[in-house]
Amino acid sequence: MEQVTVRVPASTSNLGPGFDCLGVALRIYNHVTVRRSEKSRLPPIAATAARLFFKQMEKRPFPVAFSSSGDIPSARGLGASATIRLGILHALNELSGRPLDRLSIFQLCARLEGHPDNAAPSSFGGFTVVRANDVQRFRVSSRLHFVLLVPDVEIKTETARKMLPAQIRRTAAVESCVNACTITAAFGSRRYEHLQGAFADGLHQPFRAKRISFLPRVVAAVEKAGALGAFLSGSGSAICAVTLRDRDEIAAAMLKAAGSISARTIITTADNHGVQIRNPKPETRN
Repeated sequence: MEQVTVRVPASTSNLGPGFDCLGVALRIYNHVTVRRSEKSRLPPIAATAARLFFKQMEKRPFPVAFSSSGDIPSARGLGASATIRLGILHALNELSGRPLDRLSIFQLCARLEGHPDNAAPSSFGGFTVVRANDVQRFRVSSRLHFVLLVPDVEIKTETARKMLPAQIRRTAAVESCVNACTITAAFGSRRYEHLQGAFADGLHQPFRAKRISFLPRVVAAVEKAGALGAFLSGSGSAICAVTLRDRDEIAAAMLKAAGSISARTIITTADNHGVQIRNPKPETRN
């Protein structure tokens, strides 16, 4: 095999109180293509992933060229960096004869990311709960919709993490724990109506809202429009609403609540497959 293309879904992570442990894969995709080459031509994010892969394999690196395309906006809290890292890792794994399984590749990606909550859903699909290297996965029904408000505002994860305090109040921690457990139970049982009111947290959103001032009014607007709730997707700037009905009305409410902020909306459902290898068809010879 000389070339491989990998399709990787976006992800929305944290889901409010599930900081660094909860995530859902979304039907928005990036495609990463890697081919053998005479000389490696990789951007820094792909080069770092490639070095870790070959180090893990204790194998001499071979040169490759890289390209990517897709619909996932970067620096918006939708796991774009994880899709690139997973794409290069899976592609190199295919070109090397598949020495690693999907769990091992997820673990490498999580190490590169510094947190596992995007790497897990993008790897395995569905709703995921991560504890260290252990991943639990649940399929998500297509009747549950995710409505994304994507502002024209980039927020780097590193910057967003610096906004978080070293300590939080015990009551805030308890409320967040209760809500994270409720979210997990609702997805596990597919009783999605129990998600209503469960996305509030005291771990990160109140502090990141200082940078994303329109977050509280967008959340209030989607709840009024009939959504189960909304939360900051990852570290932002995208906001994700979850709903069983009225998805178009909720999208309109989000745009209206954003006010003068330039933004667009995306309406989608969960991806239950995760990473998919898309090998090119063999050439036909006449």
